[in-house]
Amino acid sequence: MKRRVLTTLAIIGLVTAPLPALAGEASPSMLADACAACHGTDGKSPGAIPSIQGKKAGYIEQQLKAFKTDQQQGTVMNRIAKGYTDQEIAAIAKHLGSK
Repeated sequence: MKRRVLTTLAIIGLVTAPLPALAGEASPSMLADACAACHGTDGKSPGAIPSIQGKKAGYIEQQLKAFKTDQQQGTVMNRIAKGYTDQEIAAIAKHLGSK
Protein backbone atom coordinates (compact mmCIF):
# COMPACT_ATOMS: atom_id res chain seq x y z
CA MET A 1 0.00 0.00 0.00
CA LYS A 2 2.77 2.43 0.97
CA ARG A 3 4.66 1.61 -2.25
CA ARG A 4 1.54 2.29 -4.33
CA VAL A 5 1.07 5.71 -2.69
CA LEU A 6 4.70 6.64 -3.28
CA THR A 7 4.53 5.47 -6.88
CA THR A 8 1.35 7.46 -7.46
CA LEU A 9 2.90 10.59 -5.94
CA ALA A 10 6.01 10.16 -8.09
CA ILE A 11 3.92 9.84 -11.25
CA ILE A 12 1.86 12.90 -10.36
CA GLY A 13 5.08 14.84 -9.77
CA LEU A 14 6.47 13.86 -13.17
CA VAL A 15 3.26 14.65 -15.00
CA THR A 16 2.79 18.06 -13.39
CA ALA A 17 6.44 19.17 -13.48
CA PRO A 18 6.80 22.17 -15.84
CA LEU A 19 8.71 21.52 -19.02
CA PRO A 20 10.43 24.60 -20.50
CA ALA A 21 8.97 24.10 -23.98
CA LEU A 22 5.47 23.65 -22.60
CA ALA A 23 5.82 26.49 -20.13
CA GLY A 24 6.42 29.00 -22.91
CA GLU A 25 10.17 29.32 -22.51
CA ALA A 26 11.26 29.26 -26.13
CA SER A 27 14.76 30.15 -27.22
CA PRO A 28 15.29 33.45 -29.08
CA SER A 29 16.23 31.45 -32.16
CA MET A 30 12.98 29.49 -32.01
CA LEU A 31 10.96 32.67 -31.52
CA ALA A 32 12.67 34.36 -34.47
CA ASP A 33 12.03 31.39 -36.78
CA ALA A 34 8.56 32.79 -37.49
CA CYS A 35 10.14 35.94 -38.95
CA ALA A 36 11.98 33.98 -41.64
CA ALA A 37 8.77 33.00 -43.41
CA CYS A 38 8.29 36.57 -44.65
CA HIS A 39 11.59 38.35 -43.99
CA GLY A 40 13.87 35.54 -45.21
CA THR A 41 16.17 33.28 -43.23
CA ASP A 42 18.90 35.90 -43.26
CA GLY A 43 16.49 38.82 -42.78
CA LYS A 44 16.82 39.89 -46.40
CA SER A 45 13.35 39.88 -47.87
CA PRO A 46 13.12 38.69 -51.46
CA GLY A 47 10.04 40.80 -52.21
CA ALA A 48 7.97 43.76 -51.07
CA ILE A 49 8.21 42.87 -47.39
CA PRO A 50 10.78 45.08 -45.64
CA SER A 51 14.14 43.48 -44.93
CA ILE A 52 15.32 43.37 -41.34
CA GLN A 53 18.88 42.40 -42.21
CA GLY A 54 21.35 44.88 -40.74
CA LYS A 55 18.77 46.66 -38.56
CA LYS A 56 19.80 47.47 -35.01
CA ALA A 57 18.28 45.39 -32.22
CA GLY A 58 16.80 48.52 -30.62
CA TYR A 59 15.06 49.47 -33.85
CA ILE A 60 13.58 45.98 -34.30
CA GLU A 61 12.35 45.97 -30.70
CA GLN A 62 10.84 49.44 -31.09
CA GLN A 63 9.03 48.45 -34.29
CA LEU A 64 7.69 45.18 -32.86
CA LYS A 65 6.34 46.99 -29.79
CA ALA A 66 4.78 49.65 -32.03
CA PHE A 67 3.03 46.93 -34.03
CA LYS A 68 1.92 45.25 -30.80
CA THR A 69 0.30 48.45 -29.50
CA ASP A 70 -1.12 49.45 -32.92
CA GLN A 71 1.05 52.59 -33.05
CA GLN A 72 2.49 51.21 -36.30
CA GLN A 73 0.16 49.81 -38.93
CA GLY A 74 0.94 46.70 -40.93
CA THR A 75 -0.88 43.99 -42.80
CA VAL A 76 -0.20 41.10 -40.41
CA MET A 77 2.55 42.37 -38.11
CA ASN A 78 0.10 43.85 -35.62
CA ARG A 79 -1.51 40.46 -35.10
CA ILE A 80 1.84 38.66 -34.99
CA ALA A 81 3.41 41.08 -32.50
CA LYS A 82 0.46 40.78 -30.12
CA GLY A 83 1.37 37.10 -29.70
CA TYR A 84 4.68 37.93 -28.02
CA THR A 85 5.44 39.24 -24.55
CA ASP A 86 7.71 42.27 -24.22
CA GLN A 87 10.47 39.94 -23.01
CA GLU A 88 10.07 37.73 -26.08
CA ILE A 89 10.13 40.80 -28.34
CA ALA A 90 13.38 41.93 -26.71
CA ALA A 91 14.88 38.44 -27.21
CA ILE A 92 13.82 38.34 -30.87
CA ALA A 93 15.25 41.81 -31.50
CA LYS A 94 18.54 40.92 -29.82
CA HIS A 95 18.76 37.68 -31.80
CA LEU A 96 17.97 39.25 -35.18
CA GLY A 97 19.47 42.68 -34.76
CA SER A 98 22.94 43.89 -35.48
CA LYS A 99 25.02 45.29 -32.67
